[in-house]
Amino acid sequence: MLEVADMVPPIDTPSKTIVSQQSSHPPLNERILSSMTRRSVAAHPWHDLEIGPGAPKIFNCVIEIGKGSKVKYELDKKTGLIKVDRVLYSSVVYPHNYGFIPRTLCEDNDPLDVLIIMQEPVLPGCFLRAKAIGLMPMIDQGEKDDKIIAVCADDPEYRHYNDIKELPPHRLAEIRRFFEDYKKNENKEVAVNDFLPASDAYKAVQHSMNLYADYIVESLRR
Repeated sequence: MLEVADMVPPIDTPSKTIVSQQSSHPPLNERILSSMTRRSVAAHPWHDLEIGPGAPKIFNCVIEIGKGSKVKYELDKKTGLIKVDRVLYSSVVYPHNYGFIPRTLCEDNDPLDVLIIMQEPVLPGCFLRAKAIGLMPMIDQGEKDDKIIAVCADDPEYRHYNDIKELPPHRLAEIRRFFEDYKKNENKEVAVNDFLPASDAYKAVQHSMNLYADYIVESLRR
């Protein structure tokens, strides 16, 4: 006698094939180790950041010191990082954001300094677009150390300013007083001369751009 099991035809059960979906990326731990051992070259804010097509009137600038700070940050030329140089000896803070213009060079072998008037403090290491409105001639310990006075080109409260004479006189008095006083407790002498108009600022930026270009050409020849 046939059993029921013998009467039922066998059912084909297709063999299950396990398909392993391989990711196009290596495992996470391998990626982490790879990133730790991979050598890369960081961008240098002085040399790798472009000054911008609007220079010498409108240009990029790198912030070293934020508005309201008593810490004197500055660019470390070798690494391109922003380092702490010192805490100011006098009881003063920077009245506005302060930094430098990339791909410029001055007689003191530093990039051209710029003070940027705007609503908010900016973190050191950030860059922004600034518009030159004047020049502050300054002598620091017997050496020329002029500063560009600028406004943030993307700040709706200040971007319409075109010349330093449009600023309130008290604003200029505060700026002058800060630079006259901020090194007094270090027994260092700083002299600030009369502010000059935007046209002089354009000439100073262009001159520093030319000095930088000459420096690069000479470096390539070596």
